Amino acid sequence: MAPSLSSSSFFTLALSFHFLSLLPTTTSLTNLGVTYFTPVTMPKPPPQDHIPAAVSSLGLTAIRILSPDPALTRAFTYTNTTLILTIPNLFVPPIAANRSNALRWLYIHVVPFYPRAKIAAISVGNDFLSASPPGALSSASLLLPAIRNIHLALRDLGIRRISVSTSFSFVNLVTTAFPPSSAEFRPPVSETLIKPLLQFLRDTNSSFLINIFPYNVYRLNAEIPIGFALFQKHSFNFRDDLVTGVRYRNLFDMMVDAAISAMAVAGYENIPVVVAETGWPSSGGEASEVDANPAYAEMYLKGLVAHLRSGVGTPLRKEGVAEAYIYELFDDEDQAMSRPKRNWGILHPNMTKKYKIDFSGSLRTGEGYALVRVGLIFLVFALLHLLSF
Repeated sequence: MAPSLSSSSFFTLALSFHFLSLLPTTTSLTNLGVTYFTPVTMPKPPPQDHIPAAVSSLGLTAIRILSPDPALTRAFTYTNTTLILTIPNLFVPPIAANRSNALRWLYIHVVPFYPRAKIAAISVGNDFLSASPPGALSSASLLLPAIRNIHLALRDLGIRRISVSTSFSFVNLVTTAFPPSSAEFRPPVSETLIKPLLQFLRDTNSSFLINIFPYNVYRLNAEIPIGFALFQKHSFNFRDDLVTGVRYRNLFDMMVDAAISAMAVAGYENIPVVVAETGWPSSGGEASEVDANPAYAEMYLKGLVAHLRSGVGTPLRKEGVAEAYIYELFDDEDQAMSRPKRNWGILHPNMTKKYKIDFSGSLRTGEGYALVRVGLIFLVFALLHLLSF
């Protein structure tokens, strides 16, 4: 006859499993990286073979290279840093015209290094629509053929694990940030470009890349409190979307959900979202930009990292964005410039840190593992207690 559990033993076992249910589960935390553009005006740019160490020292696991250089890609071989390579806008027309041009670019920037360099994606152009003249539909019509040619050229080379996409500016693509439920993609590109692109991204299991800069939306909307843009947790820092009943505690989530709502209106709500650029300037290009300062930049970045590492996602997408890239790695300090410019870097040109920020989120991870260990020990003792009966 099988032994039965006493009431105290059953209570001990139930308590053990209840305790384990409270432990942090495995969540898909946002992969955090940084953008890098090879400086062209910096008097003494950092050596390219020092860039991987700089990224690693910050605790970041990914880099989005806006101006790929074979020497820089080679520097990232045999590292744990994942790469997004960006094809410069000027190459989009010839790649759209001929797949051989796509193959030529891949033979220079991908084939010699992959898979030793962890190239995860290629962005065809960087905010190509904004760089094109206003109303230039012909320019927009080049983007999707270029993306398809790069995709097909990768297949020709037998490379199937590098996804292909492109990036957009939130301000130039989405009609409104608030309420997010009212957001749509701006016409006419919503029909001519965005819907076909979203279908391509769905078919190829690729991500939608968008630049999210709360600083720009904050400057355009005087009614937005600065604390709402900087992730500050005050009782009055919220905005309610009356259509969905969702409460927003920061501008970043509001903008991400506006992009997700726009995709849903277009019929593609489940495509992964990558924040290709985000940040806050530590200095402005105009005297009126008083909110572009180091204190606010550090507040934003600290709030961003804490929010992304929390794993709570956004109100409309609980898993959050797949990846986010801080803009940018270095300040591009051009001493010859006659007027100031916005600086977004998290490192000075001499590679010293501008802010005291733990980008890795290692403390939270360590605490989570410690709690798991305690829970497992508790369960083992509970089971031994049961076996003693």
